[in-house]
Amino acid sequence: MLYDITKLYPGHGKHSLSQTAWDALTSRALRTHDVPLNFNSSAAGRGDPRIRRASQTDPFPPDSPLHLSGLKPLHFLGHHLFTPAGVPDFVLKRGAVNLLAKKLAAVDAPRSADKGPDGTGAVPWLQLGAKDGSVGHVKYVYRVLTAGGASHGCSGQGDDGTSYTAMYWFFG
Repeated sequence: MLYDITKLYPGHGKHSLSQTAWDALTSRALRTHDVPLNFNSSAAGRGDPRIRRASQTDPFPPDSPLHLSGLKPLHFLGHHLFTPAGVPDFVLKRGAVNLLAKKLAAVDAPRSADKGPDGTGAVPWLQLGAKDGSVGHVKYVYRVLTAGGASHGCSGQGDDGTSYTAMYWFFG
């Protein structure tokens, strides 16, 4: 799920964060808030039965603001998911924007990035561009300030999952 954090950007206004608090925002969300997904209770099909798997038919809870202690509620912006073909899909503003994305560039997350609750490491920072079939004015999205999300590695058949948070910046 995606939330609007624009007003928190340092120096942006009365609700903006300090640079230190901004830099720690993804770690804070990851470590103090439940993952906003509906999980299956069954362990069937999991590579590791201890790793929860999101529902394939109803993965998202109802759209609602994110509440982090000490901050005004962060407005719900949209969803990030993948198409059946594995294409990154960003659905914003109740479908007014539907960015089907392709990777244009990637860099490793800094070594100092939060490795996540499983200690697997932070996923890379990405520049993504719009693919044919996208709807709306967004042409680019950047994934930065990642916390967690790196794979557990392949030790057998089944799905794998690990929690992560990131900032996604959208540009037209």
